[in-house]
Amino acid sequence: MQRRSIYLVMAIATLVALLVVSARSVAVAQARAEGGAQSASGSQKADNAPAGNAKNGKSVYTADGCYECHGREAQGGAGTGPKLGPSPLPYSVFAFQVRSPRDQMPPYTSKVVSDAELADIYAFVQSVPQPPKADSIPLLK
Repeated sequence: MQRRSIYLVMAIATLVALLVVSARSVAVAQARAEGGAQSASGSQKADNAPAGNAKNGKSVYTADGCYECHGREAQGGAGTGPKLGPSPLPYSVFAFQVRSPRDQMPPYTSKVVSDAELADIYAFVQSVPQPPKADSIPLLK
């Protein structure tokens, strides 16, 4: 019985550590992207998402296996990938994380996911509806 308790405590500690590392990775990626946005030049600012096709984005998201860690509706998974939508990170942060990920996510270079496909995936993540408020669900009242 004590052995199970020890394993449970170790599993919880590992999960907490993964969440902390994941949050730090997002913060670092966001800071790097903000630094890039300040030095970006040209007609498109770094945080302006390019136009994308949400329907195609869902197909690419599924075909490339994003759902395996981030869930079918980008809602995130317990102990796997973080929630991506609704209200995703700014596009520059999102793209940076996909192209140069931290932690256990594999890199999706432009050879694997084109810039157009990345914009489509981002459009899909943006299109995910907000979940209902808890007080609007009759069973939770």
